[in-house]
Amino acid sequence: MEKKIVLSVLVENSSGVLSRVAGLFSRRGYNIDSLTVGETQNPAFSRMTIISTGEEEALEQLQKQVKKLVDVVDVEELHPDASVCRELILVKVQAGPEERQQVLAIADIFRAKIVDVAEHSMIVELTGNQNKIEAFLRLLEKFKLLQVARTGITGLPRGMKEA
Repeated sequence: MEKKIVLSVLVENSSGVLSRVAGLFSRRGYNIDSLTVGETQNPAFSRMTIISTGEEEALEQLQKQVKKLVDVVDVEELHPDASVCRELILVKVQAGPEERQQVLAIADIFRAKIVDVAEHSMIVELTGNQNKIEAFLRLLEKFKLLQVARTGITGLPRGMKEA
């Protein structure tokens, strides 16, 4: 049975670490559905949030192999009920003066921000979980979407754990 896994991987902030982690997935024949990377509060470390889909046993094995990689400090699976995961999306919508109010109303419902307005388009920014992002995009389907940029998911476990 296929399963989706969200891994939070703490790594030393060094050259080639992203390539080694991504290469492990590639060598095992797994696609990375989403990958985000950024420095932590300590610039010596970066946190990767990786989403992949596959058979449960194979994903467990993959997680163990990621832990063994050079520069990997910690690997944690982010379970939906024990973590906070978010994604940022920017959507450029074709909207002349007559459609702007409708786009603004949809943005308001989702607490999205209008970050740019041009003569015939608007750029809307939204942050939220994947369900919220997908629902937002479904409501915008009646408009022409000119461009969409998604950051991919990033997340942290709930509670007091540090790293």
